[in-house]
Amino acid sequence: MKKEKVMDISIKIEEAAITAVSIYFLSQNNLGISVWLWILIFFTPDISMLGYLVSTRFGAFTYNLFHHRAIALVVLLIGFLQHSEILTASAFVLLGHASFDRMLGYGLKFPDNFKHTNLGWMGKEKGIQ
Repeated sequence: MKKEKVMDISIKIEEAAITAVSIYFLSQNNLGISVWLWILIFFTPDISMLGYLVSTRFGAFTYNLFHHRAIALVVLLIGFLQHSEILTASAFVLLGHASFDRMLGYGLKFPDNFKHTNLGWMGKEKGIQ
């Protein structure tokens, strides 16, 4: 097996683990919300793709803002320090969703093209620069 393939599998396992841990903590801090609503809430960071309607650069900015794990960790820290269940739950949504996307091959976006990510090119554009 090629080293790149082993690395891809290793990264996907790591992202799956982060997603699972985030979902576990969400289940422990569910705010009394139905599991079906949580499934919808889990995908709300993807609303940030609407930024692409303005421009590719703005779309990349909004997408990356809602899919950057450092942002999720800052929100988690603030939620923890403020004893805010809603901020803590929001942080786990952001963290879990970002890892879920990376597990599927959707990385942070470069401002030149939606399919150009920190994980490489998505789809048919792979390898094209």
